[in-house]
Amino acid sequence: MKNLLKRIYRNRFFILFIMLFAYVQSIYIRLSIWEKVNIYIFTPEAIFASLFQSGLLFLIIITLLKRSQLSDVFSTSEILKLFGLSLILYLVAMKISGLLISFAFGTIERNFNQTTFLFSLLSEFLDGLIYGSFFLGYYFYHKNKRHQNRIFDYHKALSEMRIHQLKSQLNPHFLFNNLNVLDQLIEEDKDKASNFLNEFAEIYRYVLQSSEKKIISLNEELDFAQQYIRLIQHKFGKAYQMKVEGRNNTAYIVPLTLQLLIENAIQHNLATEENPVFINIVVSDNIRVVNNTNLKKNSKLTNGRALINLKEQYKLLTQSPIQVQQSQDFFSVIIPNINVSLR
Repeated sequence: MKNLLKRIYRNRFFILFIMLFAYVQSIYIRLSIWEKVNIYIFTPEAIFASLFQSGLLFLIIITLLKRSQLSDVFSTSEILKLFGLSLILYLVAMKISGLLISFAFGTIERNFNQTTFLFSLLSEFLDGLIYGSFFLGYYFYHKNKRHQNRIFDYHKALSEMRIHQLKSQLNPHFLFNNLNVLDQLIEEDKDKASNFLNEFAEIYRYVLQSSEKKIISLNEELDFAQQYIRLIQHKFGKAYQMKVEGRNNTAYIVPLTLQLLIENAIQHNLATEENPVFINIVVSDNIRVVNNTNLKKNSKLTNGRALINLKEQYKLLTQSPIQVQQSQDFFSVIIPNINVSLR
């Protein structure tokens, strides 16, 4: 009983629609027959008869739907066959119930003569066609909606799994590159190496924490980028410099985006304190990361896997792709802001 009440409440708007349609239909039929307006035209008892008849039809359709086990992708011919069989069973059930009622009240001859029988059969067929169409439209609308929700949930889970896989590739990449820097510093200057290691420990803590998130606030990432460039300057001094223009309190991006682009500029470009590489981060409707170029001889040998990886993450999170612009003197990457609702 409790489950039945829940179903009625869940489908209350459809039931109200059926009741309203049945009421308007009964008024129309009475006006057509009596051709005059009186109080009896507007009495609502016809609603309950229509509810009983449509309820019987809906029960038949539901039973056949459960037995047929239609897949989420169904053909029109399958639906038409099921609907046709439902109408036949409905008409048979209505005639049997009508016969039993007529027998009980002794009105078989009046209700089952040829003219009355054919007229009632046509009327019940049209009612079945109308109400059955309403029900199938309502049923398949919700079935399709559930199917779309399952597809959405599947793609969401798939995207999250893919993002996790991509992040798991970036973390070792970050760790490996900076351990190489540490290794070189140990040979050159142990004090610098010690300071580098302390700052690197703090930075890597952020890396581990942010890697658990799909997106992070742009301002947090900007602070991390400035901390990261200071770490790099332990090794290279002022050969690589960075400037940030603008802030955005509502923008979000993929964690470690700016770190990867800074690292990309360092990896591909030769710089000295006399001829530095300037990395400019400009925040507006998007984030633009630009650096002047002085390409190393072996820079073309790298496969750019980290940048490709980053592009894949943004494809999964936003419809606006990363844009890469390159000239003889400059390399620019435009990063889209990610909607905060994705958090």
